[in-house]
Amino acid sequence: MILAGDIGATHTRLGLFVVARGKLVTVREETFPSGGSASLERIVERFLARGGEKPTRAAIGVAGPVMEGRSEVVNLAWAVDGRRLARRLGLPQVVVLNDLEATAWGIGELPRRGLADLTPRVRARPGNAALIAAGTGLGTAVLAWDGRRHRPAPAEGGHQAFAPRDEEEIGLLREGLRRWGRLSLDRIVCGAGLLEIYRFLSGDRGAMPRPPAVPGPDDPNAAVADAGLRGSDPIAERAVERFLSLYGAAAGDLALAVGAVGGIYVGGGIAPKLLPKIRDGAFLEAFRSKGRLTAYMERIPVRILLEPRAALLGAAARAARGFPRPLPYAPRGRTEVSR
Repeated sequence: MILAGDIGATHTRLGLFVVARGKLVTVREETFPSGGSASLERIVERFLARGGEKPTRAAIGVAGPVMEGRSEVVNLAWAVDGRRLARRLGLPQVVVLNDLEATAWGIGELPRRGLADLTPRVRARPGNAALIAAGTGLGTAVLAWDGRRHRPAPAEGGHQAFAPRDEEEIGLLREGLRRWGRLSLDRIVCGAGLLEIYRFLSGDRGAMPRPPAVPGPDDPNAAVADAGLRGSDPIAERAVERFLSLYGAAAGDLALAVGAVGGIYVGGGIAPKLLPKIRDGAFLEAFRSKGRLTAYMERIPVRILLEPRAALLGAAARAARGFPRPLPYAPRGRTEVSR
């Protein structure tokens, strides 16, 4: 019985899994508000008490850097501590990993229908792959190729400095420097970043402008995305296009940094929602536009993760197996599978 978790500042998703015929099978899952409890241990105990199960293995994905089995989650009053949770559960170990590393483990658990292929004519080649995901922030992970299989490893590439590519983005940089002293990708290629871009393009440097359309009173980011997709607000449409161009450029920079000839995977909750606009080409154009290495970039496949449970599945896979499953698009005959 495997306990898996996906911990964020807003929600904590927990699941119980078993392995049957080499595949993960869900026993049950539940989502809790992260801020509604004093600790992760309390949430886990409440979850397990409802079914009476006793896990024998556990792995937890966390939205934050992990050091020595412990992670401080941004905007949460409590930390995730693998040793402390292991003692409470009576387990020898609870694996704590970054949520993007967990998602990277989950890619091998997805069927091909769980991915949208932006480059169907480009095949994956033996070599490193990488994952980038925009949501509340911007996360990255590396899938390092060891000659036989891809091994997920954490990274914090989302916090690298924002590099403008034109005059408009130089203006974005200046605004970011004025407000925060430093502008990282994590500030601008994320849900709140889309709203920041809309605000910048609207010419408003003070109070937040009224969103163009409001799906919900507390979700102005979604309001901009919705108006941009529908084309009901010209500034929102420009903001979405600029956001996707920045997202594609960041994905391309990551591919260059790790030599991701095995492919780039795009996760997070934003990409599936903006998939119609992504297919228009601005994302892929920015991804490939790397000067003298543009031809190199054209040979790197790009896929969008459509499964919102990828991090939870990945945490379960990490607990269940000593080695990751091959990626859905891994080169045939070159990757071992160990169950």
